[in-house]
Amino acid sequence: MDMSNIGAALNGIIAKDRVKTNLIDLVSYASDAGFYYLRPKAIVLPMSEDEIIRLFSFSRTHGIPLVFRTAGTSLSGQSVTDGILVDLSQHWDKISVEKDGGLVRVQPGAIGAIVNANLRKSGTKIGPDPASINSAMMGGIISNNSSGMCCGVSKNSYHTTKYIRFILPDGKTFSTETPSDYKRFEEECPVLALRLGEIRGQILANEAVFQKIRRKYLTKNTVGYAVNAFIDFKSPLDILAHLLIGAEGTLAFIAEAVMETLPDYLAKSTALLYFPDMDSACKAIVPLTVTGAAAVELMDRASLRSVEHMEGLPSMIKDLSESAAALLIEYQGNDYQELGQQISAFLEISKDLVLLNEASFTTVPAEQALLWKVRKGMFPAVGAVRASGTSVILEDIAFPVHQLGEAIADLQKLFKIHGYEKAIIFGHAKDGNIHFVVTQAFDTTSEIERYDRFLKDVVDLVINKYDGTLKAEHGTGRNMAPFVEKEWGTEIYDIMKSVKEIVDPENLLNPGVIINADANAHIKSLKELPTVEEEVDRCMECGFCEHQCPSRNITLTPRKRIVVRRELLNLKSKNNRKDYKTLLKQYQYEGLDTCAVDGLCATACPVDINTGDLVKRLRRESHSGFANKAALLAARNFKSVAGTVRFGLQSGVTLNKLMGNKTMFRLTGTIKKIIPAFPLWSEQLALAKPFVKPADPQNYEKSVVYFPACISRIMGEHVQGEKEVIQSLLDISEKAGIRVIIPAELSGNCCGQIFSSKGFADAFAYTANETISKLYLSTEHGKYPVVLDISSCTQTLAHCRKVLSAENQKKFDALQIIDSIDYIHDYIMPEVQVVQKKASVVLHPVCSLQKMSGLPMKFNAIASHFADQVTVPLFSGCCGMAGDRGFLFPELTRSATGPEAKEVNANSFDGYYSSSKTCEIALTDAVGKNYQSILKLVDECSAAITN
Repeated sequence: MDMSNIGAALNGIIAKDRVKTNLIDLVSYASDAGFYYLRPKAIVLPMSEDEIIRLFSFSRTHGIPLVFRTAGTSLSGQSVTDGILVDLSQHWDKISVEKDGGLVRVQPGAIGAIVNANLRKSGTKIGPDPASINSAMMGGIISNNSSGMCCGVSKNSYHTTKYIRFILPDGKTFSTETPSDYKRFEEECPVLALRLGEIRGQILANEAVFQKIRRKYLTKNTVGYAVNAFIDFKSPLDILAHLLIGAEGTLAFIAEAVMETLPDYLAKSTALLYFPDMDSACKAIVPLTVTGAAAVELMDRASLRSVEHMEGLPSMIKDLSESAAALLIEYQGNDYQELGQQISAFLEISKDLVLLNEASFTTVPAEQALLWKVRKGMFPAVGAVRASGTSVILEDIAFPVHQLGEAIADLQKLFKIHGYEKAIIFGHAKDGNIHFVVTQAFDTTSEIERYDRFLKDVVDLVINKYDGTLKAEHGTGRNMAPFVEKEWGTEIYDIMKSVKEIVDPENLLNPGVIINADANAHIKSLKELPTVEEEVDRCMECGFCEHQCPSRNITLTPRKRIVVRRELLNLKSKNNRKDYKTLLKQYQYEGLDTCAVDGLCATACPVDINTGDLVKRLRRESHSGFANKAALLAARNFKSVAGTVRFGLQSGVTLNKLMGNKTMFRLTGTIKKIIPAFPLWSEQLALAKPFVKPADPQNYEKSVVYFPACISRIMGEHVQGEKEVIQSLLDISEKAGIRVIIPAELSGNCCGQIFSSKGFADAFAYTANETISKLYLSTEHGKYPVVLDISSCTQTLAHCRKVLSAENQKKFDALQIIDSIDYIHDYIMPEVQVVQKKASVVLHPVCSLQKMSGLPMKFNAIASHFADQVTVPLFSGCCGMAGDRGFLFPELTRSATGPEAKEVNANSFDGYYSSSKTCEIALTDAVGKNYQSILKLVDECSAAITN
């Protein structure tokens, strides 16, 4: 068919708004976490099984391949295509906990960590525990047969999937949960059912093949199809269902799975053990496993060096010799008595271990988190220091445990032979599964050839010398597809080929992955990573950030914003002006306008990239000289600007009173159709009322300077009779006996966030310098802390030092800037009594609060102090408001708040609280309940302590 009309053709089976064919969509989906790049012809977002069936029919009719993608965090190119990419991340996220947590029913778009969060109340979790579980979705976890750090071989996706519902390429749908489907499968798919039975008979009749399959799956192995299904199951339907696990979307579409769960042990004890050399560490693996260690994570000296400067780690790591190695071990139990028995078993064998340190176990969650951060931080640590323009390649292989030390030594020799000087090794030692990380450029023929030689030597080492596994848990992918036959042998490989041929005879499902006749497939369609802006150049395109992004379901994610920037550079270098201009134009709305610049992506990024910084830079560079001068003029005359805003707000409120509550909404909506950049009126907009400052406490011991945010000074409560934020802070301070100083000269000042987020650097610098200088005087040179009532303003002011003059930097250093959350927790709570408690409240922790150390914990503690039950929604991410984004682009906030609103509305609460006015507006619109400042909860539930 004519590919230029593919979008129109697809609109016949998928709604137009769920078919993406714009250049920016094709480019942004061309990358996943691996190092391959294929640009799709179209992206579709189906919502039902019926649409999937119609997509299969479309694929067969036109001969266009289909590839299913969920999170796109796979590392071996399993979720890229030059055909149709089927995005399942939005409409396939249902989770149902069943049998008191013994089972969980999931759709492919459910995030692994969210599944576990739903199971937590039952004290259970899913078996697979990949390092990417916070981002990875169940479709990928099952299709790659993921395992992880603790689940080993027996608790991976293959062994914990109880039922599976799937759709074959011919559109037929079956479920192993439905007894009648077993017979129906044999009746409706007689050739397929018969062939699966024949293959099973063939394997059972060949003792050598049978034993090889059984032996190879005693260790982690995701190479090729799960041919152990022919041994483990008799029914053709069961065999096929288990072949789908680890099939990487090459055989069928998995619509739903029911997973058996594991106990989520409450008692855990963790230690980091150091050894003089790798051989000593590897010899400790079996004894540790025998004592019941749930996790035994191996790290070589190079990997330890990549994290040795991490704050909180023992200094001895820096002093380890070049040959040293470490094991991170963890014991888990139902209670501490059981844990104690395991530790005792460890102590019995520890005298036979060659240790450099005395084992120090910790049960403190924060200390355990640090140790696991060490282990999980190794891959990103290499990524953070990779040379610009190089890819980070993470491969996983497995050796027999008793030969692991020798095998690692041989692998390290290969690093030296092929010039991979900064390669590191770490992994799941008790399974013989290790990961190695190398950085590699693919911009020259010689570099590609170097990688080819290296990989072939690795294959030879793993297979011919150690009879190991080329892919232990990441799936075959494009990188190892040419070597599947080498690992399994021709006879078993032919079985795998026959499975593919009979299930997907036209080779339209993820072609080239797992079964690939091209011996050079691993060095084709390689991803280029040209150097981009320094704020994001370290990006490895892993996709860990995507689930945090408020615009993820309507435009671009942080990863996609960076992928497009790289493609813009490629187009420019190739002098492709037409596509360059098209892509640049589309990037304005998709990449810039709908980015909330909240920076929450950095909290999930392995290398701490804040894509908001890139967007601020691009906005800054796009401003004309006139625009910058106008912004600076506004900053210099902010009091007048604030007055104008107050006048406009008052005019709108008055018009609504005179002509009806919807008047301004309809009026601004009409204007917005003509001028898209015009802000939309919100029914929650109201003018702030004057506040009444209480008399200073007679014998106050504490004083604070209160700098009300400009939004608190201008915008009030839309609910009749509700107390304003400023008044609430003043009143709770009075109850606590704290003097509050509100300097009159600060009324025309601002934190500068409004200029910073829009990239007006000069205006922001001017505002920050003016405000800090005045605060220095108001606090009597830093004598009193400065309290702000909007968390985003607190963060802005607390991080403005780099734009200050040298003189104001000294003043800044003398100031103590605290958020209202700090103020309530540290100053108010100890000085007031609780006179009543809310039965249940729900919180929305805003982005800035989540990024400030300690504030989320204090936020929860405040709510728990004044309410019996506190809920923080699992989907409490960025609301997308970002000050004014929700007024300018309301579709952004609608999309961003949708999952959280759905979750909150499943229950009823006595109060809804946050700590930023505009975010409260967004959540109120989404949920239909009045979100208020947490200051209101404290005010309503507290009183002065009486003697």
